[in-house]
Amino acid sequence: MQDSETIGQIDDTPIARAAQAAVQAIGRAGEGLPRPAATRVIVVANQKGGVGKTTTTVNLAASLAMHGLRVLVVDLDPQGNASTALGIDHHAEVPSVYDVLVEGKPLADVVQPVVDVEGLFCVPATIDLAGAEIELVSLVARESRLQRAIAAYEQPLDYVLIDCPPSLGLLTVNALVAGREVLIPIQCEYYALEGLGQLLRNVELVRAHLNPALHVSTILLTMYDARTRLAAQVAEEVRTHFPQEVLSTAIPRSVRISEAPSYGQTVLTYDPGSTGALSYLEAARELGLRAAAVGGGPLLGQQRHGSGTGHGAPVAQHGTTEGHR
Repeated sequence: MQDSETIGQIDDTPIARAAQAAVQAIGRAGEGLPRPAATRVIVVANQKGGVGKTTTTVNLAASLAMHGLRVLVVDLDPQGNASTALGIDHHAEVPSVYDVLVEGKPLADVVQPVVDVEGLFCVPATIDLAGAEIELVSLVARESRLQRAIAAYEQPLDYVLIDCPPSLGLLTVNALVAGREVLIPIQCEYYALEGLGQLLRNVELVRAHLNPALHVSTILLTMYDARTRLAAQVAEEVRTHFPQEVLSTAIPRSVRISEAPSYGQTVLTYDPGSTGALSYLEAARELGLRAAAVGGGPLLGQQRHGSGTGHGAPVAQHGTTEGHR
């Protein structure tokens, strides 16, 4: 009798509870997620720097891919941090999103597979992108060049996640025109909501003039420290303002999340059992289960192609785009 009580007490320790949560999260990842009715193009944006845009983009993308979905990350930040985190080479000579936006190169010519995660692909950013803001000004249909590139891409995809620079320039506008959904990472710190109003106004402007389907669908709380009252207060305030958009999963502060990019990996492959990895798995699951509610309907007037079960690197298919997504 005492032995069983002792075992029960051991099972109720914080370490045991964390281990049990890890097993459950990994088990749910193995179950997979429903494929959205149409490709979900999600813009990860917040002009405030250091809130976890890139970290959120690459880790959510890896999590979705690990749930069995086909995911493309478009790195639209000249710093190329998303490319680094996914282990994608992005020196100046590498074909990149710059060539797509400025030179009109097909997206299929610059997409690279992510070695560590099956079903995950990346369009890298190089330093050339730093000058794209100026070069785009004189181009025809400058706001919709990324939209056209994604629309012409013929390989089946379940998700496209676009990592934006920390600004509201032409690169971010291209992303907002290309997507239907905006995901906003919000840091659980004092200045969390600073600048958010301007971002929401820009979303409204783009929706009014360029992309009527655009809307803020998801808000993710990042760098959450449960030990501080401030984090809880910020989380409560954000949930009060955006009750429908905020995911119930918050991403904790984690050394593993910070370390992973230096090894050219996401936290999902760097330390799959860490709290950061498990949190992103849960956040991706929440995001994926919303697919039926917000992901329906074809984007850019095209139908989604098939179920996207293959996992080879996307290659352009010649011929008509009818029936493709």
